[in-house]
Amino acid sequence: MSRLLEVVGARTYADAGVSIDAGEEVVRRISLAASSTSRPEVLGTLGGFAGLFALDAAKYEEPILVATTDGVGTKLEVARLLGRFDTVGVDLVAMLVDDLVCAGAEPLFVLDYVATGAVRPDELEVLIAGIAEGCRQAHVTLLGGETAEHSGMMAPGGLDLAGFALGVVERKEMLSPERVREGDALVGFHSPGLRSNGYSLARRVLVTDEASLSRPAFEGAATTLGEELLLPSLIYAPCVLALRRELGAGVHAVAHITGGGIVGNVARILCPTVDAVIDMERFATPEIFYEIQRRGPVAADEMVRVFNCGLGMVVAVDANAAEAAVTLARASGISASVVGEVRAGSGQVVIS
Repeated sequence: MSRLLEVVGARTYADAGVSIDAGEEVVRRISLAASSTSRPEVLGTLGGFAGLFALDAAKYEEPILVATTDGVGTKLEVARLLGRFDTVGVDLVAMLVDDLVCAGAEPLFVLDYVATGAVRPDELEVLIAGIAEGCRQAHVTLLGGETAEHSGMMAPGGLDLAGFALGVVERKEMLSPERVREGDALVGFHSPGLRSNGYSLARRVLVTDEASLSRPAFEGAATTLGEELLLPSLIYAPCVLALRRELGAGVHAVAHITGGGIVGNVARILCPTVDAVIDMERFATPEIFYEIQRRGPVAADEMVRVFNCGLGMVVAVDANAAEAAVTLARASGISASVVGEVRAGSGQVVIS
């Protein structure tokens, strides 16, 4: 420090577009939201250099840590156009924890990363509050995060959001394609909207200008297009964990329907000797998907390769446990139905 010079009229970090004060204000505001998600395993408080989490390894014979990272994609552009950031944080948590449970893992904590062209404390406070709400729904803690102000690289209104999550599962209880067998039933957890996937295509065909977001989502809709596109993702992880507790080994595999749609994601839980046959008549496809198809126009096979079309998650279970799985899901607040079955085949997803 002794060699640093005293300079009159010196430039500051704020002159370069980065506000240290605004960043500190964001941390102050979000501390309460983050603390509302705390679990007993959390050590320390928000604001340190790293988050601390005391895993109780004695609870497990052979614990396997499961990690995932994701974002919410171009759904953020809809949020930016509307100036509404209260739901995309829930989406982030859903994308993270619902991937973790596909391995059978209990989600433990989430870290977030927000990049912006200019820190706006009011905007970020709402955004982080949404992440905290998602964490409370998923029964995980928001262990920490980072807000990065990228002045000169991102426009002042620019924003990107990503996250990381960690979970744990007993090795012998891990879910995998090897558990799926011919005769299994496929139970679908319904999704009322797009979740966070396919928005580049959805925006291209639906969002003609900013004003279009204020018009009805489709003919006869009670919601605007903006409201429809910002529906927060349902968080299925607690429901899957409830199925594991009640049905045990009767739950074989779980597919989270994200990018790649029904076809691409259900294929990920199949071994090369079986096919998944999904009957689209066994669940309701929300009207917003038909509107995308009409306005595109988008072919039926492309729709099921890009969008969830009303299925947020597909669970392969013993055939004799299918109705119990549906009942348990509904008891957890998740609409569900038997949507198909597993047959002998070659690892394909057949849509009927």
